[in-house]
This record gives sequence, structure tokens and C-alpha cells, in this order.
Amino acid sequence: QVQLVESGGGLVKTGGSLRLSCAASGRSFNLVAMGWFRQAPGKEREFVATMYWGGGDTSYAEAVKGRFTVYRDIAQNSVYLQMNGLKPEDTAVYYCAAKETYRGPYSDASMYVYWGQGTQVTVSS
Repeated sequence: QVQLVESGGGLVKTGGSLRLSCAASGRSFNLVAMGWFRQAPGKEREFVATMYWGGGDTSYAEAVKGRFTVYRDIAQNSVYLQMNGLKPEDTAVYYCAAKETYRGPYSDASMYVYWGQGTQVTVSS
């Protein structure tokens, strides 16, 4: 089993920045990627960004490209999401997720086995 613990959400004004953190513990040596999804009220969960552990490849949703950056600290077994230029439409609960397989699209939430508890990000206009 793998446990994911997130931190770093909060309230910020339009144009502001936040950094989310996600630490993995437990049997994390099988993980191949860790990423971020978000869910706004009344909407389905959507992919935000992911990083593959092996080569460090990253992928982003079109809505966040150029504003968000996902990166890792291998020694800390952690992944981070630096969010700049935040907009009100970025308001959501953000979830850290991890997968143990290279199968399936990186944006497919069903391919991610482990999930964090979620952290609220609110961007005021």
C-alpha cells in the first residue's frame, strides 16, 4: 500500500501563486508516475499534470500549460505542483494521484491506483 499526503492549498487572489506538495510513503518503489487532478463543484474530476518517475517526463492539461509546473524530489519521494497566474476557474479540490503502470493515457484517472485526500484551492476574482 502507498499513502499520499497533500498540503499547500489555500485562498489566493487572481494572478497569485500556490505550491502544492504530495509526499508518498509505504510501498512506493512500484510507482511509475505521480500526478495531479482537480475537481470543481458540480464538475467531473479532470487531469492537471503528471510526472513519470523514470525519465522525469511531464504532461499537462491544456488549461494549465505555461502556468503550472510539476516537479519532484526523489529523495523526499515527493511531487510538487507550482501554480502561477492562478485564475478563478482554477478553483477546485486538487488531488495527488499515483500509478504503478505505464498502461493507459496519462490523463486517465482510472489508471491511478492511489489518491490523496485532496486540498482546496480557491482563487478569488
